[in-house]
Amino acid sequence: MDKLIAILKDLHPDVDFAAATDLIDGGVLDSFDVVTIVAEVDDAFGVEIPAEELIPENFNSAEALCALIERLSDD
Repeated sequence: MDKLIAILKDLHPDVDFAAATDLIDGGVLDSFDVVTIVAEVDDAFGVEIPAEELIPENFNSAEALCALIERLSDD
């Protein structure tokens, strides 16, 4: 989770990603941020996020994103 938080902090250093639960719904992250996150997750974790997983629920919090990475890692 720390590595993921570091990736997110690089995008928006002023956001408390450990506590935020509305990153997409609240407008903190935009589509360009999501593209960057997808690329960074692939580089950092070796996990490709398929298009069908690019839904707000998977990106609204660091916890949700971490769960997505873990789920995709198991496949």
